[in-house]
Amino acid sequence: MTEFASPNLHICRADYAHPVHARAVVELLDAYARDGAGGSKALSDFAKTHLVKELAARPQAFSVLAFAGDQPVGLINCIEGFSTFACRPLVNIHDVAVLPGHRGQRVGERMLALVDQIARERGACKLTLEVLQGNQSAIRLYERVGFAGYQLDPAMGQAQFFQKWLE
Repeated sequence: MTEFASPNLHICRADYAHPVHARAVVELLDAYARDGAGGSKALSDFAKTHLVKELAARPQAFSVLAFAGDQPVGLINCIEGFSTFACRPLVNIHDVAVLPGHRGQRVGERMLALVDQIARERGACKLTLEVLQGNQSAIRLYERVGFAGYQLDPAMGQAQFFQKWLE
């Protein structure tokens, strides 16, 4: 199993079949959803009930967890996509969550290092993510570990993130 450990923090790839990991994925994602950076709205009962089963059913999905002792304190959910230009997989970092009491302690940085390692093992050409402009601490983290705004041609400007709900 790919993981990083220190005396105070354990970072590992989530095992969706492990009850402690499954519970941590749901609890941490719900905490993130309730946070302003996650939209300030709790996960639906449907999402809480089905999330882990649906992630486990998708071989392109993986999650990384951080534990301080037995307490889950951080989560990153990732979904593998495909870069047509590079003709290789890419990994989109879909959710990054660190509980407020553990922010500023490099938990996110350590989890991202494991995501980077897993993505390289999968043959991915790049990592992608989106972040809200007002989340300056997350932006500083992402820039510190090598992320930058996406652009192909500076004359065309940086990419923007759009969404369209289908329900």
